[in-house]
Amino acid sequence: MAQAATIELAQYIRPGDTVTFGQADAHPRTLLRALAAQRHQIGRTRLFLGIGQGLETILQPEYADAFDYLAYCGSGSNRALAQAGVLDIVTDNYSALPGLLSRGALRVDVVLLQVSPPDEQGRYSLGMAREYLVPALEGARAILAEVCPCVPWTHGGPYLRESDIDLLIQTQDDDPGTDAREPGPIEQAIGRNVASIVPDGATLQTGIGAIPDAVLAALAGHRDLGLHSGSLGEGIIGLAESGALTNARKGVDTGLTIGGVLIGGPRLRRFAHRNPRLALRSTAYTHDARVLAGLNRFTAINSAVEVDLTGQVNSEAAGGAYVGAVGGVVDFLRGAHASKNGVPIIALPSMARGQSRVVASLSGPVTVPRSCSCVIVTEHGIADLRGLTLSQRIDRMLGVAHPEQRDALEREIAAQRPLGWKIR
Repeated sequence: MAQAATIELAQYIRPGDTVTFGQADAHPRTLLRALAAQRHQIGRTRLFLGIGQGLETILQPEYADAFDYLAYCGSGSNRALAQAGVLDIVTDNYSALPGLLSRGALRVDVVLLQVSPPDEQGRYSLGMAREYLVPALEGARAILAEVCPCVPWTHGGPYLRESDIDLLIQTQDDDPGTDAREPGPIEQAIGRNVASIVPDGATLQTGIGAIPDAVLAALAGHRDLGLHSGSLGEGIIGLAESGALTNARKGVDTGLTIGGVLIGGPRLRRFAHRNPRLALRSTAYTHDARVLAGLNRFTAINSAVEVDLTGQVNSEAAGGAYVGAVGGVVDFLRGAHASKNGVPIIALPSMARGQSRVVASLSGPVTVPRSCSCVIVTEHGIADLRGLTLSQRIDRMLGVAHPEQRDALEREIAAQRPLGWKIR
């Protein structure tokens, strides 16, 4: 096993290569620091980024002198790259990433990994993430990995042996992540509203953050819930401890919580370590339309930047900045539509920074078209738009907007007179 101080990445990474690595709490920070320091020795390379968490000082905008940055999202430390004009955004659905990274336009040459210490059989686990790393590994020429003591050994495969890895280093440069913040009153109200429309026996998909955690907390009194999600956060622990999470009625992967990436602090790592009831899988599985359609009462719970009065959803841009992603929102919402008794949910606060997030016209792109009808939930109520006319949708959406914004929104939509809207 090599020492971090002796890393010479030019042996493995060639000019023109595409390089990717785990996102969020799966960042291989020692390898990334070495990559940044040696970028001129290596030559120009393309980096495919996921959620950037704490990489502001490692992958800086000025390093675009040797890096071409591209990502599927503008969140976290990616935001500084986007604001500096050095980040290209990939707007394909998350379900398309496996093909793009393994053999398509984004084919990866080198994968940088953060792995757990090996088990008794000498198998290194990919720890906090599988998702798009798995297809990237399938087509990669070189695999470089750092072993971190704080990384949990998680089930789900693939598992690597030392002979599978071109460069393996030991690092003490651990970042155990941060614990999630407690949901506030607005998030708790949203969580209660969402929980009121989730039936017992449902299989849930949620994102990460205060709203998903509030939803999971509000579901503690439910029974036989399942989880199948791209990302799993701290909220899954309380749901499991309450007895509500059994995965007994999923219809697929019975008894197992399925995810693509874990995002959270030490408590989540302890929960995941060698947990036989939790498995991480490739994006090719977690976002597969046939798998999602086969899940029992698949309930997809996603957030957004804003939703307009006709049901169009923007989950990408705010205030002229790219801050979100297309990601898996369309994949999961369509999966909920295809699942028997599934529920496609968009949950968001009615206001943010003094601005209404229920709007007459989107300020950013249409990530989810209104043809993919959703149930919109705010702290003020629930607007099920499925099967409604435009006039009915507008009425329902006004009912979940902030009370102080409703009159202005009604005047604005009346002035626009959207096509297909019955004039009253």
